[in-house]
Amino acid sequence: MNNYQLEVYTRPTCSDCQDLKKFLQKNQIPHKEYDLAQQPSKEEDLIKITGNRIVPALVFSRRSFLGIKKKSKSMIGFERNKDEIKKLLNVG
Repeated sequence: MNNYQLEVYTRPTCSDCQDLKKFLQKNQIPHKEYDLAQQPSKEEDLIKITGNRIVPALVFSRRSFLGIKKKSKSMIGFERNKDEIKKLLNVG
């Protein structure tokens, strides 16, 4: 079990996003997905978190003992970050 809550920002036309979704499904990684084509208002959140509109964007956050959301870690792109994503999620 990983220590992070994962949120992903995707677009249906992004092949890297599709690869990420397959990876998460294959490894049964719980996550919250924001499809920016379906939820355009989430694009503002994406820009606040990452500083741009590039997808896929992954946001890893932890909760403290009191349930308060702690500082998150974000990264853009799946293929180039695959090894680090696997490590953060404890996936072999």
